[in-house]
Amino acid sequence: MKVTGQCHCGKITYEAEVEPARVSACHCTDCQRLSGSAFRVSVPAPKEAFRLLTGTPRIYVKTAESGNKRAQAFCPDCGAPIYASAISDPQMYSLRVGCLDQRAQLPPVKQIWCRSSLEGTPMHRDKNVIVGRAGRVGNVECRHTATQFAALLRGCGR
Repeated sequence: MKVTGQCHCGKITYEAEVEPARVSACHCTDCQRLSGSAFRVSVPAPKEAFRLLTGTPRIYVKTAESGNKRAQAFCPDCGAPIYASAISDPQMYSLRVGCLDQRAQLPPVKQIWCRSSLEGTPMHRDKNVIVGRAGRVGNVECRHTATQFAALLRGCGR
């Protein structure tokens, strides 16, 4: 799927090709702090499918508990997060779905780092639910389709 995106002020614009089936919501404490929210929704874009059109993001290097370092790219003017990647020669860019123009078409299909999810959020309540077709996958009940899950994220619960 072709996507386009921009930061809040519009200084940084970009385009990419992504797979909607790879959208994820991360509940790790780093993503909570870096997004200022309960979780961060991202989708990977291969190096050859990502292109900055305007602007130059500023890079902050985050060191995880594991010691792994990741470049966090954001707009130097408005601060909107754009992507995360490896420090040198990134092969993949983890695009921040909130900055994509097609974000309504990219609901998370999996959740990671659920042990850090914040109690009281729809994501926490359903942290063990696989999103996809309603019904059963193996011995796990799938209570929400991707469309229903996107509605939960919007807070309408339909």
